[in-house]
Amino acid sequence: MEIILKQDIKNVGYKDDVVKVKDGYAANYLIPQGMAIMATPTAKKIHAENLRQRAHKEAKVRSDAEALAAKLAKAAVKVPAKVSSKGKVFGSVGNIQLAEALAAMGIEVDRKNIEIVGADAIKATGAYEAVVKCYKDIKATVNFEVVPSEDSEPQEVEAKEAEAPATEAPAEVAAE
Repeated sequence: MEIILKQDIKNVGYKDDVVKVKDGYAANYLIPQGMAIMATPTAKKIHAENLRQRAHKEAKVRSDAEALAAKLAKAAVKVPAKVSSKGKVFGSVGNIQLAEALAAMGIEVDRKNIEIVGADAIKATGAYEAVVKCYKDIKATVNFEVVPSEDSEPQEVEAKEAEAPATEAPAEVAAE
């Protein structure tokens, strides 16, 4: 009996294959379990049309993913992080912060598809690399840099400036 498989079946075939199996195996197991349908002439035509449409949709999705991969490879990403004076990041920088930095640049990537090379979380400023999965087998390498955010350095500078005038002011008052 000829059948069209709805899913991968070990030692029989892969999803969407038209295969011949023994009549009893198809009638008593594969078809009742919803793993296959009979390959009638009508079912074959419908199957062929579905494959054509699916191939067209997949080609569009694949071309979009390739364009995204090219855009990601060219992107110069800077991830701002609150940093101490020694260059250590308060907390850590992970795929969430990288996804937010990419979104700020207008590139939407799901954080689950980002994998930082070499570590799960980054704890110091510097240049790093991440791999972004754009589609099934299309991946892009993103080079990014962890930089101090605006609110990390000014706080330290303001604290030093606040201390400096306080010590100088009494000296000026005493001189007068």
